[in-house]
Amino acid sequence: MFITFEGPDGSGKTTQITLLANRLRQQGHVICITREPGGTSIGEQIRDVLHNHKNTELAPRTEVLLYTASRAQLVAEVIRPALAAGKIVISDRYYDSTFAYQGYGHGLDLDMLADLTQIATDGLAPDLTFYFALEPAEGLRRRQQDDGSEWNRMDALAEDFHRRVAQGYHALMAREPERWVSIDASRPIEAVQVAVWQAVMDRLR
Repeated sequence: MFITFEGPDGSGKTTQITLLANRLRQQGHVICITREPGGTSIGEQIRDVLHNHKNTELAPRTEVLLYTASRAQLVAEVIRPALAAGKIVISDRYYDSTFAYQGYGHGLDLDMLADLTQIATDGLAPDLTFYFALEPAEGLRRRQQDDGSEWNRMDALAEDFHRRVAQGYHALMAREPERWVSIDASRPIEAVQVAVWQAVMDRLR
């Protein structure tokens, strides 16, 4: 099973991925956790370029090509081998982020992004995708309240950009409602964990 988590940074995805993985392991499942961009040595180097505050001149087309390169490496090196070995793969972001951020956020052509996604993934789609719904301003506020180590170049973009991204996610969910589960990420951690666990159990039965 291939599960992905999407939504704004600061929405609690990373915490919930850890909680879900631990609970699945207790049931005897073998879990592979990864993230985008990154997840491999090459991908982490690309992540450093993408998130570096100094790279303000990074053009949207360059940005999407870097994300796509990281994804192609991740699919080939980590995700496909893990699925072939019978593991449950959980990824913090996948190609839906590209459509939301570079497509709806930056305004890049969605058909072009679909072609790039096909090249990077060879058609590998998630079985289940969670969207952590949270007001963009709240997500950014949470990020700023942390120690600041995770605040990156994408976070620093204008709030209008992040609102377009949120609208993009809603458009993506409307296209494939059977794959998506929307989670109210403003609720307490325990309530979110229960909702995530129930959705996963519904798919694993």
